[in-house]
Amino acid sequence: MKILLLKPSSLGDVIQALPVLRLLKLHWPQAQIFWWLEAGLAPLLEGDPDLAGVVRFERKRWGHPRHWPEMGRSIRGLRAQHFDLVIDLQCLARSAIFAWLANGQKLIGLDEVREGARGFYDLAVPRQSFHTHAVDWYLSVLPPLGVPVHWRFEWLPPRPAIAAEVRRKWPGTARWIALQPGARWPNKRWPVAHFRSLVGALARDWPQARFAILGDQGDHPLGHAIAEAAPPQCLNLCGQTTLLEMVEWLRRCDLLITNDTGPMHAAAALGRPLLALFGPTEPRRTGPYGQAHQVLRLDLPCSPCLKPRCHYVRPEECLRALSPAQVLAHLRPYFV
Repeated sequence: MKILLLKPSSLGDVIQALPVLRLLKLHWPQAQIFWWLEAGLAPLLEGDPDLAGVVRFERKRWGHPRHWPEMGRSIRGLRAQHFDLVIDLQCLARSAIFAWLANGQKLIGLDEVREGARGFYDLAVPRQSFHTHAVDWYLSVLPPLGVPVHWRFEWLPPRPAIAAEVRRKWPGTARWIALQPGARWPNKRWPVAHFRSLVGALARDWPQARFAILGDQGDHPLGHAIAEAAPPQCLNLCGQTTLLEMVEWLRRCDLLITNDTGPMHAAAALGRPLLALFGPTEPRRTGPYGQAHQVLRLDLPCSPCLKPRCHYVRPEECLRALSPAQVLAHLRPYFV
C-alpha cells in the first residue's frame, strides 16, 4: 500500500499533522508513506522512521516559468508511484491540485471553503466546530478510512545523533529555559522589551537558570536585545540551529516561554512544559495541544481577530498590555 500525505507548511502545521502519519503507520505497518513538503522544512522529516520518503515542494523555485519543467517531472514522479490513498491536510487550491494530479485511487481532504479545494476530493471531512483544534481536525480524516485514533505513539521520536551534536556544540548541565520571541505575524510577537524585562527578573530571582533564545536568522536582533538583560546567562541561538537541533533543544529545556509559533507546537508534541502568549489567534483552534491551561491571553473585544495585521484603536494591545509582571506571576510555580 502506498500513501501520500500533503501538508507542505508551515512548521507548526506540519508538526500538528504528524499524529496522522503515526497512526497510519501503526494501522498499516507495511505501508509506504510519502510526505509532500516545502523544501525548507524537508530536513524536519527526512529520515523519519515512519516515512518512505519526502517529496520536496519547491514553492519559490517553481514560481518562475523557467522551472516549470522541473515541477512537471515531480508531478510525473508522483503519478508513477500509483498511490492507493492521497490525503490533503493543507486544503488550499495549490495542494488540492497537486493531490489530484498525483492520481491516487482515493483522495481525501479537509472541508475548507476557501479556494475551493474540496471540489478536488473524493471525500471532504468537515471541521466539527469553529473551535475544533487543528490536530483533532487533521485526525478526523482517519475514521472514514477505518483507522482508529489513539495516542499510543511518540509524536516526535528522539534523534540521538542530533541530541549528541547539540550537547557537543553547547555543553553543560544548566537548567535551561527556552525563549521564542519571533513569530511569522508581527502582531503575534510579545514585545521584545517585555521579554527583556522578564529575563532580567528571572535571572535576578533564579540566578542558576540559563536562557536559550531560539529563532531563525531574522530573529537574531530580537535575541540580542533580550540577551542584554542578563548576558552571562543568555545564549542567543537565533539562526544558529538546524530544525532538528531546535527540536532537540526543546527536548533538553525545562520550560519554553513562547509566542504562537512553530516551536510552541514542537514543545507541545514533546510534552515539554511551556507558557504560550496569545494575542490575535485562537488557542482553542491552534494553541499548544494538550496544554490549553498554559496559555496566557487578555480578554479584549478585538481578540482573537485571526488577522495578520492589527486594526485596533490601540495597536497590538492584546500582547502589549500583557505585562512581564503577569507572566512572571504565572511562572513562579516552576521555580518553587
